[in-house]
Amino acid sequence: MSEATHPQPRVDYFFDEVTSTFSYVVSCPQTGQCGIVDPVLDLDYASGTITTGSADELIQFVRDNGLTVTRILETHVHADHLTAAPYLQSILGGEIVIGADITVVQRVFAEIFNEDDGFRVDGSQFDCLVEDGEEFAIGSLCCTAMHVPGHTPACMAYLIGDALFVGDTLFMPDAGTARCDFPGGDARALFRSVRRLLELPDQTRVFVCHDYQPDGRELLFESTVATQKAHNIHVATGISEDDFVAMREARDNTLAMPTLILPSLQVNMRAGHMPPLDDDQRLFLKVPINVFGGAALSTLVSTN
Repeated sequence: MSEATHPQPRVDYFFDEVTSTFSYVVSCPQTGQCGIVDPVLDLDYASGTITTGSADELIQFVRDNGLTVTRILETHVHADHLTAAPYLQSILGGEIVIGADITVVQRVFAEIFNEDDGFRVDGSQFDCLVEDGEEFAIGSLCCTAMHVPGHTPACMAYLIGDALFVGDTLFMPDAGTARCDFPGGDARALFRSVRRLLELPDQTRVFVCHDYQPDGRELLFESTVATQKAHNIHVATGISEDDFVAMREARDNTLAMPTLILPSLQVNMRAGHMPPLDDDQRLFLKVPINVFGGAALSTLVSTN
């Protein structure tokens, strides 16, 4: 069909320097409808202060460009930042979308954080749970959800026109791939997920969720399937699954936990909503002790 029938999306990026996270506004040039991918809520961990500066930039952009938000897309339950999805929804509207296997992640983290029976593990905190291969629309843009487990069991990539939003499944080619040592992570599954993404047409644009600027290079957020196949240091064509798994597992053993992992998981598994207030109407987040370190983490992963 013609370009007029199936337009390609406009993609605008926003970068949060504190967490090295990209958020995107992906919009339909024909209708002005848009989706927001992986929005960030600002948290100063030392003081426990939450602010909305990053999300307010997205709101201003949407308003300045006369866009209508129909979807807020989460690629996964992030461990490095809090999502601003419900804050954005309260102002701009749109359904909050995540992969259907969020329920797997919720069951694991409900145990870690000792949630009571009031915490639902059915994904109902989100407006829409999408399955692998499920199609939906943003205006005239054709969108397809692709289940890409490995970094977490519930990771989703979103193919919107010729633009692929990969979350943490892929980084820029000189940075490789994301870690797989969180509960439910699986290096072998990640390799196979990446291989599936790299079967898409070479010209497909690839938008990453993070850039840590290896060797101090300039900030980058976009590549192509062809570039990833040719140059990704972890998964380029010719690298075997066994070699990748050995590399990934060895590297993961050297990595510290993300600074915001404990608050992020508690909030993001709730679709960005905060835990219930206590009897005095105060909000607290939990710090489980010795859960994400060494043997305790290994035991948890092996039993879930």
